[in-house]
Amino acid sequence: MTAAVVTGLGVMAPNGLDVASFWANTRAGRSGLARITRFDPESYPSRIAGEIRDFHAADHLPSRLLPQTDHMTRLSLVAADRALADAAVDPALMPEYDMGVVTASSAGGFEFGHRELHKLWGQGPEYVSAYQSFAWFYAVNTGQISIRHGMRGPSGVLVSEQAGGLDAIASARRHVRDGTPLVVTGAVDGSSCPWGWVAQMSNGRISRADDPRRAYLPFDAAACGYVPGEGGAILILESAEAAAARGRAGGYGTIAGYAATFDPAPGSQRPPTLRRAIELALDDAGLPASAIDVVFADAAGVAELDAVEAEAVRAVFGPCGVPVTAPKTMTGRLAAGGAALDVATALLALADGLIPPTVNVAAAAAEYELDLVLDARPAPLTHALVLARGHGGFNAAMVASRPAANAEEQENRS
Repeated sequence: MTAAVVTGLGVMAPNGLDVASFWANTRAGRSGLARITRFDPESYPSRIAGEIRDFHAADHLPSRLLPQTDHMTRLSLVAADRALADAAVDPALMPEYDMGVVTASSAGGFEFGHRELHKLWGQGPEYVSAYQSFAWFYAVNTGQISIRHGMRGPSGVLVSEQAGGLDAIASARRHVRDGTPLVVTGAVDGSSCPWGWVAQMSNGRISRADDPRRAYLPFDAAACGYVPGEGGAILILESAEAAAARGRAGGYGTIAGYAATFDPAPGSQRPPTLRRAIELALDDAGLPASAIDVVFADAAGVAELDAVEAEAVRAVFGPCGVPVTAPKTMTGRLAAGGAALDVATALLALADGLIPPTVNVAAAAAEYELDLVLDARPAPLTHALVLARGHGGFNAAMVASRPAANAEEQENRS
């Protein structure tokens, strides 16, 4: 079966606006969580977020795009540009139907929609931008990336909240396996505006702590909710043959396994299905649990959800059986962008032989029996497991592997 190789990365995160700065800050445990600055948060019970600062879209995009795009779409376009450059891909030199785009989104262009609704209520319908017809839409990032680069191959958008980033990459992998040489995938997401903030707060799980160092503490006995953020990662996924033909054999690594499950309805008395997602992803990768060197946790930061994840990890790997990390403690939970960024982080960790830290957590609660990585830990890494859960019951698990490891295992299987 055709291997799907990641040949390019574009990162937009609260603690780094490119791959190099993001990875340097992540290795060092430098956080991007702080008090909200995009609007006045004083009247809201939650006031800490992972915001992207010092980004000026006009420095990166043509002026014609600015009136028709939301903040998230602008970030997505720049991330896609950088991922393509990182992969040394010039879309103008490729057949347009050989390139697809699959992204994920939880909110679409929420800030754009907030602004235009404000005009509607305050000034009247004639002041609402015509671009509101599509700038708010979940699929707008896919559409704008495909238009900008002339990509007419298989495309789509996945809407499964935090799990969306993994689901999008998996969908891209299916297109690659079905014969599309290159797919732009991943997610950049968030809704840091008053309208989006209220919508996120409605789930009752956002931390109300005012100290950024104490607001998001997954697996800690003092866990009090999570901190939302904005950003994510765009990946270039290619078939191994196409990548090799361009001299990019191996790339950052391969997407070796994936699975998704859906939790039963609350009150059904049926167990959660995250463990099943992990087991199916390992089966898809053809790997035993013992082959996984690190788990990038979903890290809900809510006691009952942390307990479910810890139980699933413990059931598959045994008590303290595998290092577990949550670098999203430096960025916040980025909705669909969070899992895509975790995959990018896992690939960087595999290449560097270093597990990034889970910051601000003093220790994992004893009952979880997790080997939670609190300080950056050098280690030989071959395979990483990334977990993601979306609000409403979505679960996803993905295995990322170093290039050489995947090639060796394919040889062994043959």
